[in-house]
Amino acid sequence: MSRPARVVIDTVPSSWGPVRIAAGRHGVVAAELLGTPDGFAAGLARRGFVEVTPADEPAGAAILDEAADVVAAILAGAAVDAAPVRIDIADRPAWDRRVLEAVRAIPRGTTAGYGDVARRIGRPGAARAVGGAVGRNPVGLLVPCHRVIAGDGTLGGYGAAAWGGREAALEVKRALLALEGVEVARRALSPR
Repeated sequence: MSRPARVVIDTVPSSWGPVRIAAGRHGVVAAELLGTPDGFAAGLARRGFVEVTPADEPAGAAILDEAADVVAAILAGAAVDAAPVRIDIADRPAWDRRVLEAVRAIPRGTTAGYGDVARRIGRPGAARAVGGAVGRNPVGLLVPCHRVIAGDGTLGGYGAAAWGGREAALEVKRALLALEGVEVARRALSPR
């Protein structure tokens, strides 16, 4: 049995409650909005991570500090580039990594449909599978899954729907996009 990977954890305040972030020596492994402390810890444990003090994982602490600053700036609506923040999703399936890399490349202030992301990674017709990978995103905000919307121009889903219900999660998605200057249709466009 392999030894659990060590991570340090911090929180960043937001209008919706704390954003929990965990980082190890190779990058941020988790960033979660709308979760509970116990749920966050359980998710890390399932993935083989154990929390330690910053003194025990100084490389993770430095990455965590950078990530916390970037997340705080994102939540303040600043035009910040999250790409320099190292993320570590090596434990995720290859498909998820491929999708999340494409999502991470969606520029601030823009959106892409699930089908668009599927085409970008050379898998047209895999929009549903893209949606599954986006829903499993362990590093929200740093991999901006809120920028992925339905093909009809509406919000689509949002992975945090378990907390506060689907509508509450969609309002967070709408608010995150609004911070970037993006307005998304509330209803599907009617055919002409």
